[in-house]
Amino acid sequence: MSLRRRLTLSLCTILVLFSVNVGTHFWGSYARHESMLAYRSSVTAAQLSTDAAQMLENQRQQILVLSTLRATTGDQLDAAELARAEADINTIGNKLRELDALSSEVTRPQYQRLQEASDYLLASWLEFYRRYNDPAFSDDMDDPLPFVETLEHLRQLEQRQAFIAVQRASIIDRTIALTDRITVIGFITSIFLTAILGFFLLRYTNRSLKRLKRGTQRIGSGDLDYRIEGIEDRGELGELAAAFNDMSDKLGNAIEEVRTAKDAADEANAAKSRFLANVSHELRTPLNAIIGYSEMLHDELDDPGEVDRPQFQRDLEKIVRSGRQLLALINDILDLSKIETGKMALHCEHFTAADILGQVADAMAPLLRQRDNQLHLPADWSELPPLYSDATRFRQIFLNLLSNACKFTLGGDIYLSASVTGEGSSAWLDFRVRDTGIGMNEDQQGRIFNAFVQAENATSANYGGTGLGLAICREYCELMGGRISVSSAPGEGAEFRVEIPATAPESAPATA
Repeated sequence: MSLRRRLTLSLCTILVLFSVNVGTHFWGSYARHESMLAYRSSVTAAQLSTDAAQMLENQRQQILVLSTLRATTGDQLDAAELARAEADINTIGNKLRELDALSSEVTRPQYQRLQEASDYLLASWLEFYRRYNDPAFSDDMDDPLPFVETLEHLRQLEQRQAFIAVQRASIIDRTIALTDRITVIGFITSIFLTAILGFFLLRYTNRSLKRLKRGTQRIGSGDLDYRIEGIEDRGELGELAAAFNDMSDKLGNAIEEVRTAKDAADEANAAKSRFLANVSHELRTPLNAIIGYSEMLHDELDDPGEVDRPQFQRDLEKIVRSGRQLLALINDILDLSKIETGKMALHCEHFTAADILGQVADAMAPLLRQRDNQLHLPADWSELPPLYSDATRFRQIFLNLLSNACKFTLGGDIYLSASVTGEGSSAWLDFRVRDTGIGMNEDQQGRIFNAFVQAENATSANYGGTGLGLAICREYCELMGGRISVSSAPGEGAEFRVEIPATAPESAPATA
C-alpha cells in the first residue's frame, strides 16, 4: 500500500472517530434539549391544570351563590355583570384549550374526555348566566356531577402528563448517560488508534526513508550501478525510489555521452591538429617553390650574361602553378568556412553538364599523365538535359572527385558516367566517378566526408592533401539540393555517386 493510501486511510479513520464523537455530542445535546422541553411542558401543564381547577372552583362557588340569590331574592344581573361572567367562562375555556397544545398522542384520550365534560359544564354555566334574568328559567346548578366529572378528568390528565414527563425524563437521562459513555469511549479509542496508526506509519516511513537515504548516498558517491530496492510502497516512496534509479541510469548515460563527446572532441582536436599540420605542409610546398624560383630568377637577372628566356619562362610557369595551387587551397578553406557559417550562396545559371565535365577532363590531363591513369568519358552526352544551377560549384565537385580518384590510383583507370532520371523540372542527373585505386573499408567510408578528416592518418603523408575536398563536395551537393554517396572495398577501388536536380531548389540561397 502506498504512503498516500496509508495516510488517507489513517486520516479517514480519525475523521470517522471524530465524527462519531461529534455525533454523540450532538445527540446528547439534543437529548438534554428534549429533556428540558419535556420538563417545561410538564411544569406548564401542571400550572395550567392548577389554574384551571382553581378557576372552575371559583366559578362553581359564584354560580351557587347567584343561584341561591335568584331563588330567594329575585335580583337581576345587569349587562356588565353578565359580560364579566361570560368573559370568565371564556377564560376557563381558553385555559383548558391550552392544555390541548401541551397534550401528546398518549394523553389525547384523557384530554378528549376532559374536553367533552368541560364543554358540557361551561355550556350549562353560560346558559345559566344568559337566562338568569328570565323568570321562566329553571336552573339545576345544585347538581355537582358535571363539575366533579370535569375536575376528575382534569386531575387524570394532569397525572397522565406527569407520568409521561417522568418516563421521558428517565429515557432522556439514560440517553444522556449513554452518549456520555460513547463520547468517552470514542475519545479514548481515537487516541489509541491514532497512536497505533502513527507508530506503524512512522515505522514504515522511517524504514523506507532509510533505504532512500542509503541509495542516494551510494548514488551520490558515484556508484551508479546501485539500485534502491525493497521499498514496499507503490505510491510516492516507490515512485521516488524509481525516480532515483532512473536518475542513476540517466546519469550513467549522461556520463557515457560526456565521455563519448570528450573522445569525439579529442578526435576532432587531433584531426584539426593533423589538418593544420597538413595545411602547413601544403602551404609550405608551393611557397617554397615560389620563393625558391623567385630567388633563382632574381639571381639570374643579376647575372651579366644573357638571360635564358625559355628557362626563365618555365620557372615563371612553376611560380604561377605554385601560386594557383596555394590559391586553390586557400579558396577551399574559405569556401568551407562560408558553408559552415551559412554565407555560401549559389550563382545559378543555365549550362550544359557535358561542357563543364569536358573542361574538367582537360584540366585533369597533367595529373593523369603524372599518375599514368586513363580517364574514360561517355561517348555521347546528348541525353543529359541542361542544368540550372551553380556551374562553378558543379565544376569544383567533379574536379575534386577526379583529383581524388587520380591521387589514389596509379597506372589504373578512372570512369566518369552520367544518366538521367525523371523528366522536366523533376529531372535528376546521376553521375558516377569510379576508379581502380586502393579502395576503402566501411569505417573509412564513414569518415571521408567529414571536414579535416582523411580515410587514414597516414594518407596525407603518403598522398598529400588536407582532407577538405570531399567535405566540400558533400556541402556543395547538399547546397544544390543533391546528395553524394560512396561504395568501395579495399583493393577494388571506389565509386562516388553524385545526384543533382536539374533545377536548383527554391530554398537554396541563390543569386542569378
